[in-house]
Amino acid sequence: MPSLQRVPSVDQLLALTTAAAQGSMGVAARRLEISQQAVSARITAAEGLLGVVVLERSTSGVRPTGQGQLVLTWAQQVIDAAGELEDGVAGLRAGGRTVVVAASNTVSEALLPAWASQLRQLHPDVTLEVVLGNSRTVLDAVAKGEVDLGYVETPHIPRGLRSKAVARDELVVVTPPDHPWARRRRGIDRAELSSTRLVLREDGSGTRTHVEEAMPGHAPPLHTLPSTAAVRDAVRTMSVPTILSTLAVEGDLATGRLVRVPVRDLAMPRTLRAVWNPNQRPRGPAADLLHLSGR
Repeated sequence: MPSLQRVPSVDQLLALTTAAAQGSMGVAARRLEISQQAVSARITAAEGLLGVVVLERSTSGVRPTGQGQLVLTWAQQVIDAAGELEDGVAGLRAGGRTVVVAASNTVSEALLPAWASQLRQLHPDVTLEVVLGNSRTVLDAVAKGEVDLGYVETPHIPRGLRSKAVARDELVVVTPPDHPWARRRRGIDRAELSSTRLVLREDGSGTRTHVEEAMPGHAPPLHTLPSTAAVRDAVRTMSVPTILSTLAVEGDLATGRLVRVPVRDLAMPRTLRAVWNPNQRPRGPAADLLHLSGR
């Protein structure tokens, strides 16, 4: 059995890997929220224990040595394993805990129920509290540390937040079956879509952001509504077109309540992401939910 006497601490390994990734002791210090002297001391101590020079210092920064590249790979594996240990133990201590998640409409309606069911199987005593909102409000809640984890549809994640892709979908044009566009075999083009007043989600939603970027200068919306369910209801009631996620309309398309209208010269794929505050890293059941949603 190894004695582990020459293995640096996790803090020392973090100093090594962070400085190597950033190429700078100063930047590493800011990332780790410690002084530059503390980063340098941890790296020196780690190299002393290992008996290997891991980082080459110069006036322009730091970079890994040949042997250091190997050491950094192994160090990251130790850091990852330590994180899994910490998260696992936190999960064992989390009996009866509530995990608070902020989720945008598409994710909360189409994806979160299945993830919640899987989390329940892992942690029967954990309660999942879901805060609904558009992508803008979710990002705000995550930045303020008000939730353990967030899920958004917007293509833009603010600097300072961490994110992970969890799903992909596509925005599509849909209408009721009695709308004239539903009978067009060749569909429509971007110009006609851009000049048509649609029912759309409100400003701040990930769906609306994608639409604005895909069709800058499009006609003003006929109505803006605060949820995908409200948009679907308005489209069916008023017989007008909209743009929504394939995840949000797959049931309506399957039953024929809505019809997908092809757009010959426009595609709108997108990535849905989990987001979290690096100062409040998901742990225990929240970390398990992040893992489940990213599979």
